[in-house]
Amino acid sequence: MPLKRSPLPLGAVAAVATALLAFGCGGSSKSKSAPATPSPTRQDPESIFQADAQLHADPAGTLDELKRLGVDRVRTFVVWDKFAPDPSAPTRPVGFDAANPAAYPAAGWAMTDAVVRDAKARGIGLDFTVTGPPPRWATGSGAPDPAAHPQWRPSASDFGAFVRALATRYSGRYTPPGSTTPLPRVSFWAIWNEPNYGQDLAPQAIDGSTVEVSPQLYRGLLDAAWSALQQTGHGGDTILIGELAPRGLTLGNQPGNFSGMVPLRFLRALYCVDPSYSVLRGAAATMRGCPPDSTTAAFAAAHPALFHAGGFAVHPYPQEAPPNAVTPAQVPGAADYADLPAIPTLESVLDKLQQIYGSSTRYPIYSTEYGYRTDPPHTGVPAVSPERAAEYINWAEYITWRDPRLRSYDQYLLADPPPGSPSSFVTGIEFYNGAHKATYPAYRMPLFLPTVSAARGHALEVWGCIRPALYARLASGDAPQVATIEFAPGANTAFKAIKRISVVDPHGYFDVPVAFPSTGSVRLSWTYPSGETIHSRAVQVTIR
Repeated sequence: MPLKRSPLPLGAVAAVATALLAFGCGGSSKSKSAPATPSPTRQDPESIFQADAQLHADPAGTLDELKRLGVDRVRTFVVWDKFAPDPSAPTRPVGFDAANPAAYPAAGWAMTDAVVRDAKARGIGLDFTVTGPPPRWATGSGAPDPAAHPQWRPSASDFGAFVRALATRYSGRYTPPGSTTPLPRVSFWAIWNEPNYGQDLAPQAIDGSTVEVSPQLYRGLLDAAWSALQQTGHGGDTILIGELAPRGLTLGNQPGNFSGMVPLRFLRALYCVDPSYSVLRGAAATMRGCPPDSTTAAFAAAHPALFHAGGFAVHPYPQEAPPNAVTPAQVPGAADYADLPAIPTLESVLDKLQQIYGSSTRYPIYSTEYGYRTDPPHTGVPAVSPERAAEYINWAEYITWRDPRLRSYDQYLLADPPPGSPSSFVTGIEFYNGAHKATYPAYRMPLFLPTVSAARGHALEVWGCIRPALYARLASGDAPQVATIEFAPGANTAFKAIKRISVVDPHGYFDVPVAFPSTGSVRLSWTYPSGETIHSRAVQVTIR
């Protein structure tokens, strides 16, 4: 159900509009537009988008489309074994200097080099999520099937060497052999994808799943990657840790080797505390790779990434329910989830973990994977209609915008995977054939009304985002970008402008009160500098 908020009486509209301006929103009368004044204390979320399949196939064309959608930053997986020499060999290549980018096969860099250059040319930021699987020669012993489970106990030192090579290549100072100019710099990094999921890092837990292992493995990977980034001139970059899946299993021998660990349990073990948030000591600490008797100051000094990263990333996926739907408490492990409704709990836990070690860090939270699976296409997994997904992604982004610690909103996938693919992530805003879902215009220009009914003479909150406005403003010499809120009083009547909005927020957001004359539909309208006019989805409002 929609969030319940009281509609505003007309006498309060002016006061609310003034207050809303402090949140970087703008609006005025139908006849003219007035720019909003962004708040000096609020940082609206940037848009992050992941479209690796299309990005790898056509970097320039995909980035052109994402720029036209208004995407701020493109997340891409930098997969270790795709760069390493002899990745399926059980032993490390003789004489291989893993910290030297020139020691890697040149062909392995080609696609990533193209992405970095093409993104720089378009003014689009990148998020390099450096992750596994590792090459087989960099894995530990004991894997049930090394060929089937390459994510088994990756070597932290080898990973650190790979990150060093990567960070050197994309330092802004490295000119690859055969080139005359340095490659552009990458300044936004994330370390490992979903380390609490056994398909990405294993084993998750041992001894009947009573002893967590993946947090210890991840702690080592973080230490190595952090050191590599610091030593290559990236110490001032944004470096994200976490990248956690939102749920996991707790019953029986779960998560075992390859299932998922609930994220807050993972965090407690990562920071070496027990379920009551007391620092682990003795054998309980040793089993989890934690110091059995060190001081909290020594632990913090030994693991700087845990306390000084640029932010904490999470994938707060829904389960095809409304984005504010709280998982029932009786669901095993629900108290340790980190889906979107549980983000405030995640924030509190992160703060508590910092305080235990004497740190005052309050991590900004980055949502770096999100989306709704749709039906069609029918894949046999729980899904919602594209139209319902369009509503839900706008609602989720509104929730994200409302939380000042959430620094990003993510759309995971541009196009659905092909039919017959082992992936069930049909969360794209396009079908596999490139046809747009209802989520495409909804993502491009979000619109959400927390309350959709009011008494006559009362205003409703209209929140939205003109996502492409930033690039349009840059392309047109910083010309003001003006969007229109349009209203149609009936099903078969034309939309007409009811309010103009001067878009000055750097990410295109606005939040304004609007008094509608009658029951009808509301939508947003905006025109690209090229002349193409686009619209948001329409939302029905009821005026009593």
